[in-house]
Amino acid sequence: MGNTFDAVILGLIEGLTEFIPVSSTGHLLLAGHFLGFESPGRTFEVVVQLGAVLAILTVYAAKLWQVVSTVRTDPAAARFVFSVLLAFLPAMVIGAALHDFIKAVLFETPVLVAVMLIVGGVILLFVDRFAPAATHEDAMQLPFRKALAIGFFQCLALVPGVSRSGATIVGARMIGVGRRASAEFSFFLSMPTMAAAFAFDLWKSRHILDFAGLGNIVIGFVLAFVSGVLVVRWLLDFVSRHGFVLFGWWRIIVGSLALALLLLGF
Repeated sequence: MGNTFDAVILGLIEGLTEFIPVSSTGHLLLAGHFLGFESPGRTFEVVVQLGAVLAILTVYAAKLWQVVSTVRTDPAAARFVFSVLLAFLPAMVIGAALHDFIKAVLFETPVLVAVMLIVGGVILLFVDRFAPAATHEDAMQLPFRKALAIGFFQCLALVPGVSRSGATIVGARMIGVGRRASAEFSFFLSMPTMAAAFAFDLWKSRHILDFAGLGNIVIGFVLAFVSGVLVVRWLLDFVSRHGFVLFGWWRIIVGSLALALLLLGF
């Protein structure tokens, strides 16, 4: 397990990047590589992800309670819950089937992560400028077919560096969902997706989890939670006004720098 400085940096990276379309996994893998950070059984990465899960649940607690408490009596609430679960289904099935390959091969290929950051950045810039006119501006009223389509786009994020939020937002924009609604539906979809990913990673890694560096794990978890809350509260208003250009250029710059360092042997 790395030192406290590593835990602070990686915890902040997880919280700051989980819900914006820049790939938190890609940033964590690259930062861990360059810091020389090693976590037996990836215990640190598994636990700090829980901090981000709790962040989104905290921010949307009131809205979630409203939906859950009325799901039996309000057709609109029931329909929204079904649309989110429908969108979650493709990643659940494909992610479970490819889990071992993704963790053993793709997660150990930093060059792939850097390239995916660059490619994803270019795509994000293109889609933000040339996406079709929005026909849906309410994340809670998307047609089922569009929710499912967004779910299939989310499967692209199984490749580290693609970004779960990036894939779902780009997919939503391409099928006529507005900027704010795309980001908000991505938030809602992240809840079952991240919770399932955390539970599945925890179960698959249960025999090799190592909590020897518990203090650093707690630091990373708390920072991921706090920074995640701040990002979620800020993001919707930002993208409504400015779109996703900032995140596209951020991906290109970070990916290019990382690729250059990797090719130089760092």
